[in-house]
Amino acid sequence: MTASRPLDRRSLVLAGISTVVEWYDFSLFLYFATVLARLFFQGEDAVLTTLAGFAVAYLMRPIGAMVFGHFGDRYGRRATLLVSMTLMTIAMTLTAMLPTVTQVGPVAGVLLLILRCLMGFAVGGEYTGVVAYLLEGAAPRRRGLVTSMAAATSEIGALLAAGISAVTVSFIPAPALDSWGWRLPFVFGAVLAGAILLGRAVMQESPEFEEHRRAGTLVRWPLGHAITRYRSGVLRGFAISALGSITYYIGITYLPVYLTSAVGLTEAQALQLATVAAVAVIVVTPFVGMLSDRLGRRSVLVALAVLSAVVPYLSFRLLADTTPIMALIGAILLAALAGGVSAVGAVATAEQLPARGRLSGLALGATTATALFGGLTPWLAQVLVERTDSSAAPGIMIALVALAVLPVLLTLPETQAGRVAR
Repeated sequence: MTASRPLDRRSLVLAGISTVVEWYDFSLFLYFATVLARLFFQGEDAVLTTLAGFAVAYLMRPIGAMVFGHFGDRYGRRATLLVSMTLMTIAMTLTAMLPTVTQVGPVAGVLLLILRCLMGFAVGGEYTGVVAYLLEGAAPRRRGLVTSMAAATSEIGALLAAGISAVTVSFIPAPALDSWGWRLPFVFGAVLAGAILLGRAVMQESPEFEEHRRAGTLVRWPLGHAITRYRSGVLRGFAISALGSITYYIGITYLPVYLTSAVGLTEAQALQLATVAAVAVIVVTPFVGMLSDRLGRRSVLVALAVLSAVVPYLSFRLLADTTPIMALIGAILLAALAGGVSAVGAVATAEQLPARGRLSGLALGATTATALFGGLTPWLAQVLVERTDSSAAPGIMIALVALAVLPVLLTLPETQAGRVAR
């Protein structure tokens, strides 16, 4: 099959910025975890219950990814991205309207969990769809840079979540925050999702998918095709995403919870620090994407895995320091590392699979890893910190995963410069 013509810049930008909503919502939930804990749950373990709800919702991601993956591999990336964003808009709108535990009792927490599961289901098809769309629409020698847009713009979403959360808790008095102020960030997210949904209506279809559709080479059961023909690619995608997920969700989104519950900072101070970290990720991500286009995916991923085995432990030791500058350095180091892994991981996981089963294969590999090493790890990190009284426990978690996936990365087939699985 001949090389596809790259998509126009407008379609690529519309796809890239759409991950803002996904990461805004999930980052917001973690940044507001202590607030939501007292509004929707009761008891001494309210924070752990909130984080457990986050983990359960994340388990819906692989299910959503498989449903949307089949749909996207059969009927197109564009339609998949429209449906997933519609569901995300609905979930965020309803979350902003939820009653709290003081109004309806324990059912408030149940309703919050249901909406988190709906969001997790929708997001399952969102990120993998965007990554595949950017990869297939980019010029072969710029795939690392273009696909890193998915990671970079997701950090814009995280930055928005951190910034809006920080402003909300800093300027709205506590009684008003618990009464109505907490709803404002979710209202903003719903409006943002609706605006991006309208913009997506003018997106073109992926040229690589269109070639397969015109040639009649689309497979009837893409999930089975990925399992039987590209099992090794699915497993490699799992390993890459495991490292990317744990560095991001422990190193960035769990950070405010850690700083407030383990270090003793106020919610406002923790969110301000998280905002600075999010800026660091946005700066680092495109440079790592370009670096992977020049040096190759494998070498960059191996270097980042080695750093992940050392830097997080040191960073969490710095975060536990009472000196503000040490905590700032620790947060920036964690953010830069997570941004780097996300940047090259986005393109590398998608390149392990052919277009005809790419979304389904990513659902099995990358999205499943994200559910396990992303959704569960903030809860597990909090349990370890509370049970062991070790400030470095989250860093040790990242190091263990990095060492476990390093052998896989060392044997990774190089996919630089357009050498994508067919």
